[in-house]
Amino acid sequence: MANATIIDVAAQAGVSIKTVSRVINNVTTVKPAIRARVARAIEKLDYHPNPSARGLGGNRSYLLGLLYDLSCEYYATSVLAGVFESCRAANYQVVMQPCDYRSSTVADDVARNVRRSRADGVILTPPLSDQHAIAAVLELCAAMTEQLVALGHQRIGFIIGNPDHAAVADRHRGYLDGLRVCGLRPEASLVSQGYNSHASGMQCARKLLTLPPAKRPSAIFASNDEMAAGVLAVAHSMGIAVPEQLSVVGFDDVPLAKQVWPALTTIRQPIPDMAAKAAQLLLRNLSGQPPDHSEHVLQSSLTFRHSTGPAPNRVRARSSKAPAA
Repeated sequence: MANATIIDVAAQAGVSIKTVSRVINNVTTVKPAIRARVARAIEKLDYHPNPSARGLGGNRSYLLGLLYDLSCEYYATSVLAGVFESCRAANYQVVMQPCDYRSSTVADDVARNVRRSRADGVILTPPLSDQHAIAAVLELCAAMTEQLVALGHQRIGFIIGNPDHAAVADRHRGYLDGLRVCGLRPEASLVSQGYNSHASGMQCARKLLTLPPAKRPSAIFASNDEMAAGVLAVAHSMGIAVPEQLSVVGFDDVPLAKQVWPALTTIRQPIPDMAAKAAQLLLRNLSGQPPDHSEHVLQSSLTFRHSTGPAPNRVRARSSKAPAA
């Protein structure tokens, strides 16, 4: 039967709608014979339960809320992929809700959205969930900076993430650590304040790439991929070849990083895996198991693509040393 409902299943099995819901929700008090009869009806009608039907047998809605900041849509897309993976396996549905972290009423807005959705639990994404476990982020940003120096880049620009996002702003400190390790002195003129958006990345790139030639960066490290994509757009519009004249790197490895040209060198965060783990921990709590308070660490990595190359001065130096034909 096309689009069978819980009412159809109840009629086929000769039981009440509430009994069908109890079977779907694995309530242990249902007699085995009745459970088997309902299961046969579900299979015969090819019935797929929805959250409302499942909720009739108890106090659960079988919905999870996913709250994300309006300025982080690319990041939220990657998070959603991981959350869906875990929720699908547990027969939960996901309700997404955008929030404005800058709003003075954000806490009340979150509480109101949760109440309205009747979600059994909520997953928060940065900056709504900012934590201060930053050591790994600092190490990766330092390592990326050191890689650029190894390619011969001495003037490396940096676009800072939104200052209200603790996890993103910390990446600037990693960049400074990398310069220090390589014996390079930080220069204020090579650092520009971004706000995690493509537009702010473009604005910062124009500022950095219109510096006098001697002070212009040969590489730009952006705190996220969306701003790095903005740098690429400005470089293309100014006729600056990437990576021949300018190397560009980002952070996160969202799908956009592989869609731009040239594809971005970036620091890959396993965002879907992180989101899947968060959903699994929440679902564990909802199932009545003891809370898992242990620390879960998922490895990030440097991902090299086509937006980085040797510094222009290194290329020229190699050319000048080439033997005459």
